Amino acid sequence: MVEAAGSGLRERLGRILFARVAGPSGPENRARIHDTPGPRWFGPDRPVRRVHGDASMFIGGLRALLLQSLHPLAMAAVAGHSGFRSDPWGRLQRTSTFLAVTTSGTADHAREAVDRVRAVHEGVRGFSSSGEPYHAADPHLLCWVHVAEVDSFLRAHQRYGARPLDGAGCDGYIHDMATVAHALGVPDPPHDRAKLAARIAAYRPELRAAREALDAARFILSRPPLPWPARPPYAVLAANAVSTLPPWARKQLRLPRVPGVEEICVRPAGKALTGTIRWAMTRPPAPAEG
Repeated sequence: MVEAAGSGLRERLGRILFARVAGPSGPENRARIHDTPGPRWFGPDRPVRRVHGDASMFIGGLRALLLQSLHPLAMAAVAGHSGFRSDPWGRLQRTSTFLAVTTSGTADHAREAVDRVRAVHEGVRGFSSSGEPYHAADPHLLCWVHVAEVDSFLRAHQRYGARPLDGAGCDGYIHDMATVAHALGVPDPPHDRAKLAARIAAYRPELRAAREALDAARFILSRPPLPWPARPPYAVLAANAVSTLPPWARKQLRLPRVPGVEEICVRPAGKALTGTIRWAMTRPPAPAEG
């Protein structure tokens, strides 16, 4: 009876989380992604499959949003065109579907997903609050979004993932993600940890927390569009996302560090919560026949 109750709880929690992340078309998209025959960009043994299939992505995704916001032109494009305030769950669902399709879907479906994103980027143009022009299809801005995302997903996985990668696996993940970046219009994405660190360092002179970035950080960290019962676990995810940011990024976003608290409280809570999410979202093995 206890086992049945635990199984029921696992199923309900997994269903709730999946619906939030994948949206109403989630079951249909999942079937299309995993059940359609055909060649894939990445085989099942590739590091990108391990990273993107782990619950650490919940923390990595929040970190990526915070880090990406520090480029004023990238943030202006997000603030002006993405609908992250009016429809944050829709944006999350579109992003998670894109990652799932390009990671695990057929090569044809991955290319279709990339082509749709590129078409959207072509129409995203405007001016930042300081009067600088931006275009979402600009390879330089695309590369910043890419490296911030890759760095965030990988760092979160290495700290909170069920099976952290070794050095070769980390480089393999960056190499895998370069395939997607190149398809999206990034001409020379980094392919290993050294080049990723060098590329992020090269962007540092351009980065600053404009008003839009500070507003976005407050929205992401303090005013998530969630019912009250869901806010404490979300706060744990957000605190762990902040804890993985580099000191220079935290300083610009005005997110102070409290010595000792992160090591003693925040990180263990983050590992426990990602473990719970992983348990809920992993389908239990089918019972043996006979």
